[in-house]
Amino acid sequence: MKHIFSATLLLLLFNAAQAQQTFTKADTLRGMLTPPRSCYDVVQYFLSLKVDVSKQTISGYNNISYRVVSDFDSLQIDLFANLIIDSITRGKSKLRYRRVGNAVFVQMDARQTVGEGSAILVRYHGRPLPAKHAPWDGGFVWSKDANGKTWLGTACQGTGASSWWPCKDHQSDEPEYMHMDFTVPSDLVCVSNGQLGGIEKHDDGTTTWTYSVSYPINNYNVTLNLADYAHIKDYYIGINGDSLHLDYYVLKYNEAQAKQHFQQVKTMLGCYERDFGPYPFYRDGYKLIETTYWGMEHQSAIAYGNAFQNTPYGFDYIIIHESAHEWWGNELTAADNADMWLHESFATYAEALYVECQSDYATGLKYMHDIRWQIADKHPIIGPYNVNFVGSDLDNDMYYKGAWMIQSFRSQLNNDTLFFSVLHGVLQKFGYLTTNSNDVLAYIESRVGQQYKPLFDQYLRHASPPTLLMKKRKKKGGTELTLQWQTDVNDFTMNVDVTNKAGEVLTSTPVVSNEARTVLVPNVKPKEISISDARFYFKK
Repeated sequence: MKHIFSATLLLLLFNAAQAQQTFTKADTLRGMLTPPRSCYDVVQYFLSLKVDVSKQTISGYNNISYRVVSDFDSLQIDLFANLIIDSITRGKSKLRYRRVGNAVFVQMDARQTVGEGSAILVRYHGRPLPAKHAPWDGGFVWSKDANGKTWLGTACQGTGASSWWPCKDHQSDEPEYMHMDFTVPSDLVCVSNGQLGGIEKHDDGTTTWTYSVSYPINNYNVTLNLADYAHIKDYYIGINGDSLHLDYYVLKYNEAQAKQHFQQVKTMLGCYERDFGPYPFYRDGYKLIETTYWGMEHQSAIAYGNAFQNTPYGFDYIIIHESAHEWWGNELTAADNADMWLHESFATYAEALYVECQSDYATGLKYMHDIRWQIADKHPIIGPYNVNFVGSDLDNDMYYKGAWMIQSFRSQLNNDTLFFSVLHGVLQKFGYLTTNSNDVLAYIESRVGQQYKPLFDQYLRHASPPTLLMKKRKKKGGTELTLQWQTDVNDFTMNVDVTNKAGEVLTSTPVVSNEARTVLVPNVKPKEISISDARFYFKK
């Protein structure tokens, strides 16, 4: 299908760029919580920037408030080496620092002790990294609209927020809240995350836009957008009766089209609130912001660049997928890039749940089959820890195989009331926190039983899917089937759906890895029997 081909082509372009990723010292400095990073916990970022559109440069500061977790004399922050640090201060003290690539080690003026709170102010300037193929290689995305006016967006997942602002660039540490102000040319509209606090015009032809985020936010979600935008306002009454502000920023000549096309946002919110729980960021609202690139799940300020196109299933892929990340990725965040399936697998499965919500289970399952051909089975879904891991080399398994793992788990559970209760429960337990695979899986297993651990381990920690070995033997009065799962883990249990020529399920029987299971199917000849993979992902 067209939308699936387009999505896959773009993802393959990304993955080709990431092929054969090798890890360097810089990746370790970015990806590992070494003592100079684990010694402090960020409380707030106060980011203030001036954007020079003509020179494509920025200048300003970030005030990093923190609490001390363990005693330290120095700490690490991150800022790309092409950006120039003007000074780092704590109060009235100017601090010494040294740079190792994109890592900055700051020597404190006094020993910091557990329980204390303090802040450092980092002033800097420079030309931020321009993105060559956003959103997959990050940086500033400079462009012009059809009228020749500046159109700027940011996208830095994987590349890192430190490509344009100084921070502790690790997903495990989210500020509890964040303030941002951006001074930009007055003929442009500036849009960022959270609530718009104020607009102040200056005599020099610039305007300062102030935004505040009142929830924890991961660094790569912080965004800056500039364009000659029209602002469309709407609202949505949520599952608990709360009113959610909907704000859409699109190029002025797309306003009429956007008003009609974005009506599906309310439908999407209704479906996701039903399946996952209330929208996580009511205070900060929900925005769609038109960008030159395809899309990104910037918290409460989703980047939208899909040209107002729907799939054959009647929905806009970017709206549905990226909005799912408000729950899976933004409310719940993986502490390490190795566990990004917690974002992408659930957001991809959310697409099928949206189709199911709009139609029925069978149509949602059909959607899942339409995307299954993209599974590569080349690498485990969980990646290496403590390095700047940005994807599964050449495959999309954290998206599609991960989604099929969730579908297989749902099918094996065979209890949708419990299944959706578990989804709600995961978000309630880990909402507004950073977490990891082990903790999420331990919670799921506590709800459904330890017997599901091998199922998750096979899909997540091994490249190969479960493989079904089968023998048919004609018996008097029917057919004898011998079934066995071949897996990398012990005690893997998953049902096998045996069907007739018409596709009707004759029996669904549990089979355990490395143990042959014999089943007698009465009144059916061997040639009339098939094994259905409609509800599960495996190889035969």
